[in-house]
Amino acid sequence: MRRFLPRTLVGQMILILLGGLVISHLVASWIYTADRQKAVRAISGYAATQRIANLARLIDEAPEDWRDRIVAAASDPTLRVSLSTQPQADTKAEPDAADLSIQNYLAEQLPQALAARLRVDVTGTVGRPFAESPRAGPIMDRMMGPGMRRPGGWRSLRASVQLANGQYLLFTAILPDFGPSTSWQFLIAMVVMSVIVVLTSIWAVRRVTAPLGTVVRAAERLGRDVNAPPILEAGSHEMRQAAQVFNEMQGRLQRLLENRTRMLVALSHDLRTPLTLLRLRVESLPEGSERDRMLANIGDLDAMIGATLNFARDEAATEPLRRTDLTALLMAIVDDMADAGLLVSMAPVESVILECRPGGLRRAIANLLDNAVKYGKSARVQLLTSPAAITIAIDDEGPGIPDAELQRVFEPFYRLEQSRSRETGGTGLGLAIAQSIAQVHGGQITLANRPAGGLRAILSLPR
Repeated sequence: MRRFLPRTLVGQMILILLGGLVISHLVASWIYTADRQKAVRAISGYAATQRIANLARLIDEAPEDWRDRIVAAASDPTLRVSLSTQPQADTKAEPDAADLSIQNYLAEQLPQALAARLRVDVTGTVGRPFAESPRAGPIMDRMMGPGMRRPGGWRSLRASVQLANGQYLLFTAILPDFGPSTSWQFLIAMVVMSVIVVLTSIWAVRRVTAPLGTVVRAAERLGRDVNAPPILEAGSHEMRQAAQVFNEMQGRLQRLLENRTRMLVALSHDLRTPLTLLRLRVESLPEGSERDRMLANIGDLDAMIGATLNFARDEAATEPLRRTDLTALLMAIVDDMADAGLLVSMAPVESVILECRPGGLRRAIANLLDNAVKYGKSARVQLLTSPAAITIAIDDEGPGIPDAELQRVFEPFYRLEQSRSRETGGTGLGLAIAQSIAQVHGGQITLANRPAGGLRAILSLPR
């Protein structure tokens, strides 16, 4: 069930609004139809009682030889009128609220003498009453009016009034009993209101949640470039607060990195002075194996300080983004290394354009190729593309790396080779620098041992 639900905030808010809209419309429709049903029943009942009251007064005041003709002329498919010597038979032991309401209304319309001899009975009936005769159809249609359906049942209103001469005037009216119903006008109005509410809700939800997309894109950009421009503080009060806090966080990160880089550069630079003095003192010693070993150690320290300075400068550098032919960049690096006598190759591929920092990307790829040649004897480069990412895969023929060390090799100054020799183990910054450059581009470098032997380094870059 959950897989069919929207995952975005916009989709979830729209779904909640639509759910509330549907429920409110259903409740409103139920209230409307129930109220309409009561109104139709009341109108039809009181219209019939008014007609009964008028006929009762007319027949009571008319001469006796006219009464039969008036009764015959007044009867129709919806109201039967007759004269009888016996009162109408009761169908209820006690009158209910509807009976009393209509009886009281009739009593108010009749003279006091007739009202005292009035009896009313309202019952529900099932079947085909006389109002469903062929003549009744057109009459009922005129009564219902446009947009209303025919009744699903009937109620019988019976009234009897004793006239002054002792005869009983009997009335039997048929009242339509409507169940829950709706008209086309009502349905069209509900649909129009629903469409308006849905469109307005979609517009409002997108307007309210749009700043969230800005914050998400800014966070992604911050992961690539800590010196990216701050986001605009706009929108609702909460969104302005979120943007303000985000900009403050970005400012703190910038100051933290600047202080770290400045301290690292200062320490590396300050170490150069005592290291130079130490080299001069060692060089003044008599020649021998101890002197050579000390000079080699000093050279290693000097190389590590130089690599640290370069690493710090690269971290602080802000090379601009440019549209670059990645295929041409890879081929240039491979050709340069092949010209230097290294076993590096690349299969021809079509041109791939990427917006990147070409200088930093060149250094990251060169570091990966240098490691592949140094520890794996050769390197084969593949450039793979997909709609979402570009992948550069570098395979070597070396012994690979223990699985427990695949992540640790990206730590600065961490080396698998424990001799600490610069010739065999390097400074331990190559992969750290390459990973840092990849992350600036929003990508990642991963290492994996190949089943056939050797190591595969994968540089993934988003398009």
